[in-house]
Amino acid sequence: MVTEVKSTLLKGGEFLVRDASPDQTFIPEQFGEEALMVARSAQDFLDQDIRPNQERIEKQEEGLSESLMRKMGELGFLGIHMPEAYGGTDLDTNTNTLVTDILGPMGSFSTTFAAHTGIGMLPILYFGTETQKQAYLPGLITGETIASYCLTEPGSGSDALSAKTRADLTEDGKSFILNGQKMWISNAGWADLFIVFAQVYGNKWKDGKGGFSCFLVEAGKPGLTLGEEERKMGIKGSSTRQVYFENVKIDTDALLGEVGKGHKIAFNALNIGRFKLGAFCIGGCKALITRSAQYANERVQFGKTIGSFGAIQYKLAEQLIRTYVSESTLYRTSNLLQEKTTQLMAEGLSPEAAKLKAAEEYAIECSVLKVNASEALDYTVDEAVQVHGGIGFSEENPVARAYRDSRINRIYEGTNEINRLLIVEMLLKRALKGEINLTDAAWSVQKELASMPSMDKATGAYADETSALRDFKKLVLMVAGAAVKMQMDGKLMLQDEQEIITNCADMLIDVLNAESLLLRIQRQESLDIRPDQKPLQEAILKVHFHDVNGRLAKNALDALASFCEGDLLKTLAMGVKRFTKYPLVNVKEKRRAIAQAVLKSNKYPLSLFE
Repeated sequence: MVTEVKSTLLKGGEFLVRDASPDQTFIPEQFGEEALMVARSAQDFLDQDIRPNQERIEKQEEGLSESLMRKMGELGFLGIHMPEAYGGTDLDTNTNTLVTDILGPMGSFSTTFAAHTGIGMLPILYFGTETQKQAYLPGLITGETIASYCLTEPGSGSDALSAKTRADLTEDGKSFILNGQKMWISNAGWADLFIVFAQVYGNKWKDGKGGFSCFLVEAGKPGLTLGEEERKMGIKGSSTRQVYFENVKIDTDALLGEVGKGHKIAFNALNIGRFKLGAFCIGGCKALITRSAQYANERVQFGKTIGSFGAIQYKLAEQLIRTYVSESTLYRTSNLLQEKTTQLMAEGLSPEAAKLKAAEEYAIECSVLKVNASEALDYTVDEAVQVHGGIGFSEENPVARAYRDSRINRIYEGTNEINRLLIVEMLLKRALKGEINLTDAAWSVQKELASMPSMDKATGAYADETSALRDFKKLVLMVAGAAVKMQMDGKLMLQDEQEIITNCADMLIDVLNAESLLLRIQRQESLDIRPDQKPLQEAILKVHFHDVNGRLAKNALDALASFCEGDLLKTLAMGVKRFTKYPLVNVKEKRRAIAQAVLKSNKYPLSLFE
């Protein structure tokens, strides 16, 4: 499937200062039969090969995960994002996203799959020489070779560039000698190929330091040893070990990319890793909603099914709202990545370079998705346990395992705290470079604050949401603009104020999600796809905007009160009130209607396979 490239394609982060139109937005309801056929194949693999073997996977039965990976290779799932030249099928980004979404409920096997196909394969695709690609990608695509990504160390987690593992160039300049220790390494127990980050040293470079670099190290090298399997809270079926390098000798052609450029490999691989993690989390949410609905319909207390009680209905409704909103942002971002890739290829870039640059372009959106989807999953699985009550706390019930497994998602691929900081940092950097015109947009908001409130409101369908969304963006610009102004005046050092940055990040997340949700519903209506879903979708829209309105007001006031005082604070607080005027909604009744749709379906009610 090739999506038409539009000249009005938004840049990464530009959603804050430019409105998108529904006809620019891809929604999953648009998928054609070809993509849905691939998705059904993924669903079949999940139902036939993963779910019946969950307990065996959890116990890390010898050879099982490797055999499942080879089965995925045979079915083509390890190479759907890889060029045909190396044995892949190179499906479009949106279909790739759909497959990842479908495979989300694989439990701990998701980690095995994701670590291999994402951070294990993409560095080679993006940065490898043709010789390296020919040597490794075909085996990785079939599953005959399993990849592992070695970045984290005991002393360097979020601060990855402070790694101590070193690679010393030999005197003859033909080899590197690796020494160091890596930890929390997924797939280490069955990996055939390790992607290893190290600090390079040698007389060839100034002061003897070449810098942070990346290497391809094959298993079985003398001096490469593994620690025991980690005893983890969750994802027990995945292999997680420490990896030790003691005088491991590798040829110079094992270098991936350039010496001193390892940070580009590490960070660019993580952009797509974050995006894919979001897709996995959303797929997991849907499966948990189904389990919650089925149990709420079966369990009887006080002479009624527990699904008839308001407290349970609240949980079911909120599970669906958070999942549906996250899904809307997922496919919107997916299509941005796809359109940008197509655009760059038309400009002459290779497919690999185009995909890499597209991932860089939408790094902000990828971080938003990672944070939001992982937290939506944590909410959904927590309430799934609560709906199940005591049986949900028992290891006999799958939701207990899901509860443990979900917790890692807020930690790996960059903690959610780090990603929140990155969202704001990347946005401000792009503004300073002139890539996004935040200055004029923020100044326009300041001028508006000094004038009478405008009576120019949106009209037509979804007028309240359209007007509110415009105001929400103004609110973020007002708060962020005030903070930046304080820094320019020397009254604030933003890098030392992580609480304020987090407030701003949460506001940006809410704005992107609210816009993506509104665009999705407008797009589906314009295409006249599944009109029967409209009442449910509109109920989700109303509740979400009502809740976003309150969250934005709180985050804005929390931030402003942290660095403003006196008349300035009063003025800006009035601005918060001006920009958070979404009409009150009877959220109790709307949530009950949403919950009834979940209970009636007895599963996630907005499936693409209806």
